[in-house]
Amino acid sequence: MRRLRTRLAGALVSVLTLTLTATACGGPADTGSAANSPTAKATLAAANRVEPLTGTARPDLPVTVGSADGKKVTVERADRIVPLSGSLSEIVFTLGLGSRVVARDITATFEQAAKLPVVTRAHDVSAEGVLSLKPDLVLAETTTGPSEAMDQIRAAGIPIVVISPAQGLDDVATRIGAVANALGVPAAGKRLTARSEARIAAVRKGVPRETKKPRVAFLYLRGSASVYLIGGKGSGATSLIEAAGGVDAGAASGLTKDFTAITSEALVKAAPDAILVMSKGLESVGGIEGLVRIPGVAQTPAGLDRRVVSVEDGVLLNYGPRTDQVLTSVVAQLYGKGGDAR
Repeated sequence: MRRLRTRLAGALVSVLTLTLTATACGGPADTGSAANSPTAKATLAAANRVEPLTGTARPDLPVTVGSADGKKVTVERADRIVPLSGSLSEIVFTLGLGSRVVARDITATFEQAAKLPVVTRAHDVSAEGVLSLKPDLVLAETTTGPSEAMDQIRAAGIPIVVISPAQGLDDVATRIGAVANALGVPAAGKRLTARSEARIAAVRKGVPRETKKPRVAFLYLRGSASVYLIGGKGSGATSLIEAAGGVDAGAASGLTKDFTAITSEALVKAAPDAILVMSKGLESVGGIEGLVRIPGVAQTPAGLDRRVVSVEDGVLLNYGPRTDQVLTSVVAQLYGKGGDAR
């Protein structure tokens, strides 16, 4: 995820030569994990598809919208759309305009987008790849790059609308609205926002109310690159953890950076009851048994109890139309069989 990789930059000064986006090979996750419960599996399977709004959204164009890069952009047509992040692709498809999408970013992993050509290389945009598909609109985030590629696309006369990246649950409505307005379907945007917020609220209503809120640490792992980080304030996971009834253990322990290299001392201070990870990151360290071999993990309550919450990389921090499914999965794993929060 490009947004996450940007947040990680400060924490990775010592490993800048390593490729964070590599998909590492490792042993399978421990089959005793709560991530393998029937509820969690069903929720995660559902999360690999998007659910478009009913009815047909018809763009009312042209429109002129504000772009997060400070520009005003006029969108004349939206027949051939290229969203340059998985999160933006998710919103476009869920608005009912997936048939107009002609390419995808590598992070658009949901089923309906899977067969589209990929126009990124190790997460960086290929201007040549984008232009070869003759788009009439490109949707990007402020972290999309490299800047040279974006400038090349603009120089070819393709309008680029830039959307601010999501930081948490509060950004769901903002991002849906921004994309819908750029595509000339503001009414559909309002419908999708209402649906998304109602579903998130319904999940939150069913979250168990523990006397002691579980402390959850968000770990970013890439075993092939020997990258082991703990999220702090601004990692992007705090609002999700709190919506699931937990406490962000990293932020609560005083970690002010987005991400900090894992040390035994940091983990002991965070004292997580559960650990939240991306599924490929967990695989890259050899599953749960490999995770607890990382110095300090086995000494935490989460490590002792093997309490791990795993969510697919391409959806965990998107904060979009599928966030209710992500939250459902986190809650099921955090409080379900084999993953009871205590």
